[in-house]
Amino acid sequence: MRQRWSSPSPPAGSRLSGHRRYDSIRSWVEAHPILINSVIAVAVFVYNLPIQFASVPEGMWPGTGVLFSIGLCAPYLIRHRYPLAVFAAISVVAAVHLAVGIELMIADVMILFALYTLSSRFRWNVSVPATAAVITILIIATAAPVRAEFMSVGDVGVLIAITIWTGTWGALVRIRRDHVRSLRERAEQLEREARAQEQIIAAQERERIAREIHDVVSHSLSVVSVLADGAVATVETQPAQAKSAMEDVRDTGRNALQEMRSMLAVLRSGQSAEEAPQPGIAELGQLVVESRKAGLPISFDHRGEHLALSAGLSLTVYRIVQEALTNVHKHAGPQLTEVNIVIEQSSSEVVVRITDDGTSQKPDPGNRHSGHGLVGMRERVNAYGGTLHTGSRGSRGFEVHACLPVGGGQS
Repeated sequence: MRQRWSSPSPPAGSRLSGHRRYDSIRSWVEAHPILINSVIAVAVFVYNLPIQFASVPEGMWPGTGVLFSIGLCAPYLIRHRYPLAVFAAISVVAAVHLAVGIELMIADVMILFALYTLSSRFRWNVSVPATAAVITILIIATAAPVRAEFMSVGDVGVLIAITIWTGTWGALVRIRRDHVRSLRERAEQLEREARAQEQIIAAQERERIAREIHDVVSHSLSVVSVLADGAVATVETQPAQAKSAMEDVRDTGRNALQEMRSMLAVLRSGQSAEEAPQPGIAELGQLVVESRKAGLPISFDHRGEHLALSAGLSLTVYRIVQEALTNVHKHAGPQLTEVNIVIEQSSSEVVVRITDDGTSQKPDPGNRHSGHGLVGMRERVNAYGGTLHTGSRGSRGFEVHACLPVGGGQS
């Protein structure tokens, strides 16, 4: 039974555990903005109650401080939706209550909260002027207490530093948020590209497997068809020859089934088609023997250095010859007298040349190169950076000429 695997939870107190706890708290806060805003606004308003009446000048209605406190705290409830409008409203309320003679109140701290929210949402062209506006209001509000020696210049400097720090903190939060968003978008883009690449690779693999199956089935059925025709023609006059032909049909069919099973096993296991056991240049001799049994007058010459080739390149050489012989079976006609296969191998390239002197049974002899098999052959050659020429040889015959660099790799 397959066991489910899960990553172990980080130990309590570890750095990773702390990050996850922080992320969960932040997610909860972001999911309940009105609740958080209400708690902050109500807390500031209640804390400000004892001095709301004391800060009102004589001759002014005592409840004026309460109204200004409400004006400072109430807009904060919607700061997550309208940060710029909330900051402007709180700033105006603070400026007005200072203008009518009401001193600084605890509720004036709401302008710093609004500045932080504004800086965390807008870029420098908005957050810097907003910070400057708060500093201006602060200097005006503290001018009288400084003259009356209730506050010192150092106290004012501390308040200005806190204001600048608040705006800077909000800006840093915005920068980090933008950075995290860009990383997330980049990760999503990479994931989409990875999925697209997987689909491309899967499509290429299906195409490669389909090409292999086509080559196996097309060649084997062509050989079987020719051998079966020969057996039918000689079964009464030459039963021994007919029996031999049927045995060849049996062997060819078994070989084809074996290759098909290999390809289907690749499909079931999810391996690459290139990982399956495949024929190569060493199996060309057996391919020639089978084709001779099917009646093709083949001459085979492997020239040059018999160096070991990569499995993919060796398979390509084999498939080129196999597809060429399949086309000879199908299209060369009854006047065929010779099929020449020449492999010229060196340390830098492999040249494959297959020629015949047949006459096509189709109305257009040059149309033999337009079949799906030769299209797949051309794709194989192009994958290794080689060149392929297929076409008629004057009035009679057909030629397949491929040049494959040994150092070439599939793209």
